[in-house]
Amino acid sequence: MKKARHITGEMGGLKIAIDVGGTFTDVVLMDPATNAFHYTKTPTTHHDLSEGVLKGLREILEVAAIKDTSSCHLIHGTTIGTNAIIEGKGARVGLITTEGFEDVLEIRRVARPREATFDFWVDNPPPLVPRYLRKGIRERIDKAGNVITPLDLSTLEKAIEIFKNEGVEGIAVVLLFAFLNPRHEQEIRSYLTESLPGVHISLSSEICPEFREYERTSTTVMNAYLGPIIKTYLDDLTVQVKKRYPNFNILIFQSNGGAMPVASAAAYASNLINSGPAGGAIATAYVSRITGNEMAIGMDMGGTTCDISVIDRGIPRTTTWGGVSEYPIKLPMIDLKTIGAGGGSIAWVDDQKVLHVGPESAGSNPGPACYDWGGSRPTVTDANCVLGRINPDYFLGGKYTLNVEKATKAVKEHVAEKMGVSVEQAALDILKIVNANMAKGISKVSVEKGYDLREFALVAFGGAAPLHACEVAETLDIRTVIIPMANGNLSAVGLAISDIQHDYVSTLMKSSNDLTPTSLLKVFHALQEKGFEQLRTEGVDPSMAVVEWSSDMRYEGQSWEINIPIRPRSGFTEGDLDEILSIFHETHKRVYSYSEPDEAVEFVNLRVRVKAGSGLKSLPEQSQTSENLHSEPKTVREVFLD
Repeated sequence: MKKARHITGEMGGLKIAIDVGGTFTDVVLMDPATNAFHYTKTPTTHHDLSEGVLKGLREILEVAAIKDTSSCHLIHGTTIGTNAIIEGKGARVGLITTEGFEDVLEIRRVARPREATFDFWVDNPPPLVPRYLRKGIRERIDKAGNVITPLDLSTLEKAIEIFKNEGVEGIAVVLLFAFLNPRHEQEIRSYLTESLPGVHISLSSEICPEFREYERTSTTVMNAYLGPIIKTYLDDLTVQVKKRYPNFNILIFQSNGGAMPVASAAAYASNLINSGPAGGAIATAYVSRITGNEMAIGMDMGGTTCDISVIDRGIPRTTTWGGVSEYPIKLPMIDLKTIGAGGGSIAWVDDQKVLHVGPESAGSNPGPACYDWGGSRPTVTDANCVLGRINPDYFLGGKYTLNVEKATKAVKEHVAEKMGVSVEQAALDILKIVNANMAKGISKVSVEKGYDLREFALVAFGGAAPLHACEVAETLDIRTVIIPMANGNLSAVGLAISDIQHDYVSTLMKSSNDLTPTSLLKVFHALQEKGFEQLRTEGVDPSMAVVEWSSDMRYEGQSWEINIPIRPRSGFTEGDLDEILSIFHETHKRVYSYSEPDEAVEFVNLRVRVKAGSGLKSLPEQSQTSENLHSEPKTVREVFLD
């Protein structure tokens, strides 16, 4: 195999990244040839997201004075999947599973929601597939992958008849041990495709081919739940974009920190959860590396939420245990914590005269009161406006003028008068609460994971974060705050500098005592070849790809595993195997404070990541010339500080 190496500008041409947020749609244009960098924002059009995307495209091409779009790559980050889950607006899904396993989704892991510790009336959210649409069929594959009961098509036909009558839009197929032998799932897909044309079909052996029945089922169901919604949106977006810009190459950003072609996105819809915020983590990692701060916290405070990421030694922390609203998703993704703390978070006073901020947001419609778009309830942005911390005449680079009077009226009526304090004090209290919420969110993903925040820099970005960064950092004893260039659009920058990326996994479940170097290498190379084949179908030369190997490992008898990076190689020896085991023992000791070098180690899952360079790898440098601080100020206004 040719040695993997990083490349820049491999795909050539302009890069336009568009991140659709809850309030604004951020757009960035980068030209690898000239290192030119342009950016703009436009309000998110919730009634039709593609409308805001197209408006942003028109604006950025005008700003950059680009007329030739014959070689242009559009990288799109979207929260449409996350929003569909939160709002319960996914597709109508049916589940086909092995007879006797219809209630896996209902049983879960016999665990109640985390917040229900002291509340006996709180329950898990309902399964995404109701009981009458969960159908068991007669078949069985054993734990070795051998067929012991052939597929009974008569039971499948009964399920299909019910799905037809109920208007099912997506079907998840999750059979026992299909991750070892996908034969029956593939046969079912052939039958479904013929009997139910147009229905979205998700196979667990393709979406999540690893053990743990509940998580595999939940992930595959989620893919079927989001697939039709994502497909409708992306099909419409592709038609609209191609109508105006026929030569655009459209890529969709994934939650694992890489992009994939739009043609593949609907089939792997569950990979798009947290698509946009993941771009912020990629950009945070880049900023942390070029500033010499390899330990960093990314604080992406937009209009609706605040997304928090941890950068450990220059790399975003990742997980294979993500999820939204208590629906677990077992896929590789950047580890993000999202809290309802954005510029549009609404401040409100309860019956006990206690002030709260969020999680409800004014979004872009009707927006904060100061936007003068119809909103009348006070938000974090209104509080900053009242205190003079935002220049009302230069919002979004002068595109909008904020209405300070309406912001003051909203804070006064909904907060100050109810609490019996001045408008300024009410606005200050709003900011104190939202800052405390963000500090708590950062602590949960850092201090509670064993990190010392004194070793970290805080990278603050998003439209609102720089206004709050220093106070949050002071609360957490973080001593370095970085406000990057174009921080209001930094998530979109992360999309633009990302790679095309695909992840593959295979459950091995073998003890180190029974594993040979040859058998280990065989699985890694098979997964790697799948990645290379995918790149070929996308028109990318696999010989230029960057390949990463890793394994989920644990001591025999443990319930959970640790992911251990493994250096890709053309051959394994017994010495290489000993080296991998040694790294596992060291990692286990660092994570859990102990190790057992004499115990057998289990290789649970083998993972391969294949990446191909797709964008600019540097940002334009700014002039170091300082301005005369005694020159005439741009503007003068009163600012209220604590």
